[in-house]
Amino acid sequence: MGDSVGGDGARGTLSDLLPTVAIRLGASADDWRAAVRVAGDALVASGATSDAYTGEMIATVESLGPYIVIAPGVALAHARPSPAVHRAGLSLVTLVTPVPFGHRQNDPVRLVIGLASPDAEGHVNALATLADFIADDDRRSALLDARDAASVRHQIAAYEAREVVSNVKGEEGVIA
Repeated sequence: MGDSVGGDGARGTLSDLLPTVAIRLGASADDWRAAVRVAGDALVASGATSDAYTGEMIATVESLGPYIVIAPGVALAHARPSPAVHRAGLSLVTLVTPVPFGHRQNDPVRLVIGLASPDAEGHVNALATLADFIADDDRRSALLDARDAASVRHQIAAYEAREVVSNVKGEEGVIA
């Protein structure tokens, strides 16, 4: 069960955790709270969380600061596991105009990824995959330039397919 996320048996692939309904491109936000709210609304729309989780994500930043800004222009909005999380899920939001979160090195933010996990350990594999995916400047730029949710999902599927091939090569040395 190394691939599962949370206690619900959901697979830990980005494609599984990020449904089309949880992708919002070209969103407007006046400040970081509004940006996190858009990501939270997308998690709610996907059925991963209730509205309360959005408030929990905002409260996390208010109490702990902008540590969620994990790379230049990228925020990973999340909160601790809670009853407001129904299942593991991701949301992806691009902003028309970048907004400051108060992070000295990585502001302003244009890409907000929402993360919901029903338990503390279940999302680790998905988080590692997500970090690798967005660490690549070209992939991150392609996400920011995406015109529709289908192209975002296509980019993720292509990345996951390359990862499978890479893993098979690493295990067997050759693909049959």
